[in-house]
Order: sequence, then structure tokens, then C-alpha cells
Amino acid sequence: MTYIVEIKVMPLKELLDPQGKAVLGGLANLGLSAIQDVRVGKNITVQVTADSADQAKELARTAAEKLLANPVMEYFELDCRPA
Repeated sequence: MTYIVEIKVMPLKELLDPQGKAVLGGLANLGLSAIQDVRVGKNITVQVTADSADQAKELARTAAEKLLANPVMEYFELDCRPA
């Protein structure tokens, strides 16, 4: 069966997010100063062929751990659904 796995990669909460700060400054320049914080990450969608949703999620987890996320600076979350 085919599954779609969404991998959300975000900077660790303890670390500064320079890209998020730059976006926050830009929003303030546009008059959107009510927005108080911005964190910028990435959303990666993978299509996986697997026997079960658990297997698809585990394959995506392996991809995230080995390539898609840097554990020193980032964390990731997975969401899996049938395609």
C-alpha cells in the first residue's frame, strides 16, 4: 500500500532561529507587530510503499534521522496517512 508521510523539521526550541528572526523583522516592517515570534522550519512530504502505516512511518523516521534532520540543531515530527 502507498502512504504519504509528512515530515516536519524545526529548529530546537533552545536554539536561536536567525531565519525566524529575519522574518519577524520583515513582518514588523509591514506593520504586523502583533506577531511576536516566528520559527522557520521545513515540511517534507514523502510517498512510501509499505505493508502498514507503522512500517511507512518507520521508513520515514529512518530517512529523517539519517538525512533530513540534523539532530544537533533540529527535531522532527511525522504524520502518516494512506495515499
